[in-house]
Amino acid sequence: MRLVFDDCVVDLDRRELSRGSLVVATAPQVFDLLVYLAQHRDHVVSKDELIDAVWGGRIISESTLASHINAVRKAVGDSGNEQRVVRTIPRKGFRFVANIDSSLPSPEVVPPDSAAPAQAEVAAPTPALPAKPSIAVLPFVNLSGDPEQDYLADGVVEDIIAALSQHRWLFVVARNSSFTYKSRVVDVKLVGRELGVRYVLEGSWRTAKNRVRITGQLIDATTGAHHWAGRFEGVLDDIFELQDQVTQSVVGAIAPQLERAEMERTRHKPTGSLDAYDHYLRGMAQLHQGTRQTIDEALQHFHQAIHVDPEYASAYAMAAWCHCWRKVNGWMADREGEMAEGTRLARRAVELGRSDAVALTRSGHALGHLAGDLPGGIALLDKALVLNPNLAAAWFLSAFLRLWHGETDAAIEHFAHGMRLSPLDPELYRMQAGMAVAHLFMGRYDTALSWSEKALRELPSFLMATAVIAASHALAGQTTQARRAMEQVRSLDPALRLSNISDWLPIHRPENLATLVDGLRQAGLPE
Repeated sequence: MRLVFDDCVVDLDRRELSRGSLVVATAPQVFDLLVYLAQHRDHVVSKDELIDAVWGGRIISESTLASHINAVRKAVGDSGNEQRVVRTIPRKGFRFVANIDSSLPSPEVVPPDSAAPAQAEVAAPTPALPAKPSIAVLPFVNLSGDPEQDYLADGVVEDIIAALSQHRWLFVVARNSSFTYKSRVVDVKLVGRELGVRYVLEGSWRTAKNRVRITGQLIDATTGAHHWAGRFEGVLDDIFELQDQVTQSVVGAIAPQLERAEMERTRHKPTGSLDAYDHYLRGMAQLHQGTRQTIDEALQHFHQAIHVDPEYASAYAMAAWCHCWRKVNGWMADREGEMAEGTRLARRAVELGRSDAVALTRSGHALGHLAGDLPGGIALLDKALVLNPNLAAAWFLSAFLRLWHGETDAAIEHFAHGMRLSPLDPELYRMQAGMAVAHLFMGRYDTALSWSEKALRELPSFLMATAVIAASHALAGQTTQARRAMEQVRSLDPALRLSNISDWLPIHRPENLATLVDGLRQAGLPE
């Protein structure tokens, strides 16, 4: 049987579409979609009807259906603007509107493998990669041998998708699309092309008695390269608690890995073709290194990102935070000017990014340091944690503001949670230094020394960590070590004095300020 319309012939027996004398190669679902619309041209075909007929009722995304409709139009020489063959009926569905004459003979068709002119091709439509990093989380393979546990594994994946979606810088494929690959052996590269994502997270679930082991791996779907692999174990006594633990662990582990992978990809991009997001990523890569030179370079990139996109909230926030970091390390050349500029950038970030957890995190912390507004900064960080409770930076930067505000126990809890969320975080040394200060305030000098030394192993020029070492040694009666550490403090910031400690760090609780000042005085810091 043949369907003939315009210059097209649809041969149902041979499953071929031709236009003029050319065979048009079409993907199977594109061909089926065209045939179904043509055979049901007497009424408007709803989206649900099409999905039932062509995809067997499987759940597909709106974008997948739209891309297949566009492919049908392209195959028959139609377009979304003309709609001569397939017309979209708003909020109703689609209708085939071309006139069909099944009695006309088929024109002579050149087989696709003949030596005729090149045939027109309509490949299966594939979404373009989004501008920001993109990921699909595939259903975990249930290796337990118990089909009843499918729902447990699926629940973990759904929670991971939901948690990743809270990262606004990340494009996450919806659950309904990624779950179309359930119980299928998949090619990760093909999945990436079909879903339009750069990264794929896949994993497995297995149990033994009441214990469960979950493994996962993060793969670059464009190259097949592995960026991360991890394993998590727990007990099934409280499935919801287990799901929460696994979700936090997976998201906390892979979010920094995704950011690192994107930074590395951008590093190899020609400078002349950088967009706002590329500049932002390059700035982040420099910011994580934490040295005076790299912070200067980071600030330049964040300003470039703002220049390209004047409404880029996170770029404003990160630029503000660079000024905050310069203050903490005694690097400000124009203290009054930089404090004002950092405050301006932070407030602009809040204006533009009221629902952006990253923007609120960095700008809130910057306002606490640069504008002296600790309660306001804490409020912004609390909002960031509501927006994204798995953002490690929000936990450790809120810990710092709570520490300066005098909430030492809460600060330690927040630092610990941040490190638990992201144990390999590129900013781990900042969390370690915060822990050191907290334990110094609580009189635990040996613990404070231990945390400070860990931070200095990653960043030897970290003024705060060096100062804690000097104060801790002094308060513990270790005069020689304290004097040696003070020499390093004086070399890092020759302008630091006992009289300007409160200008350096916004410590509001008098007892905490007194502890630090007393320790640094005994170590040899001048008045």
